[in-house]
Amino acid sequence: MTTIERRFVSLPSPTADRNGAGYMPTQGLYHFAEGTKPRTAIIASHYNVDFAEHYMGELMAERGYGFLGWNTRFRGIEHYFTLDHALMDIGVGVRWLREEAGVDNVVLLGNSGGGSLMAAYQSQATDPNLRPLPGEGLPDGLDDLLAGDFFFTTNAHPGRPEVLTDWFDPSVTDETDPTSVDPELNMYNPENGPPFSAEFVERYRAAQVARNNRITEWALEELERIRGKGCVDRIFNVHRAWADLRYLDASLDPSDREMGMCYLGPPQFFNYSPYGIACSATIRTWLSMWSLEYSQCRAIPHLERITVPSLVVQGMADTGVFPVDAQTIYDNLASEDKTLEFPAGDHYFTTPDNARDVVADLVAAWLGDRGV
Repeated sequence: MTTIERRFVSLPSPTADRNGAGYMPTQGLYHFAEGTKPRTAIIASHYNVDFAEHYMGELMAERGYGFLGWNTRFRGIEHYFTLDHALMDIGVGVRWLREEAGVDNVVLLGNSGGGSLMAAYQSQATDPNLRPLPGEGLPDGLDDLLAGDFFFTTNAHPGRPEVLTDWFDPSVTDETDPTSVDPELNMYNPENGPPFSAEFVERYRAAQVARNNRITEWALEELERIRGKGCVDRIFNVHRAWADLRYLDASLDPSDREMGMCYLGPPQFFNYSPYGIACSATIRTWLSMWSLEYSQCRAIPHLERITVPSLVVQGMADTGVFPVDAQTIYDNLASEDKTLEFPAGDHYFTTPDNARDVVADLVAAWLGDRGV
């Protein structure tokens, strides 16, 4: 039986030093088989979720690869996120793999929300393109990131603004009141479905986009107002983001997913709870991560700059990311060597029982076919 070692890696970032309490801005765990020095290693990171103990870590280490589950300074504090500093932090992990762990090949893994984040990293490292937030600049060194040699995604959506907008409840009539509802746009109103008519779907999706744009318009006006009074930024709440029509209608983007469920459970209950993506954000974070108009956390422009061999994996029972999302990622990758796979499994491949091993074997075989 293979013994897996886990090395704690904790480093400063070019734009953040060690905290006064002692912790570093970037942290993670490097997984590898005891007694080995892998020549190829995977790095995974997310906007918010702690990936240090990512489920793929030990599985890939068992198959001879290193795996760095890497966290930026924004782990657990997504409401302060900005893409420029997150990419700087990911760059620290990539550089550590090359210069300290001594690997020859770095594989960027974008899992779930990390798909667009790691795409943005590879895009910036390949062809610097990041734009500053309104009224701000970019940190030094952002055009000096080390690119990865391979890129793959598992159950990734095409961007943070896209997934928020797809999950948005467009029936909200007052952003300050989580109970406000327009019954004609309420997916939980039985008079609207399911099943949902093509006319309702079109109207609903347009209203979701309109809600995102309204929040952006408010954010820009509010930022100008408060800065005029000497305030740098402010935090605000975003209510009701568990309202994707696909939770209740199996005819929309068909897959093997369980109906009547979101990631947290029954979607109507959690739609009216305080738990959800983007539920709290600063204005700068809204513009950096969630806004359809301003955010550069949208994967497609970045995928169009990714030319390294790429693998896209999508579980067919995922209740929040769908086959159409994987197809979108695959279609927009610029790589001539790209593969799309649809294994059985939920969002984190906890089911069926062998799902994680199947995916790990798939990834190892794909890398092996490319000589690494």
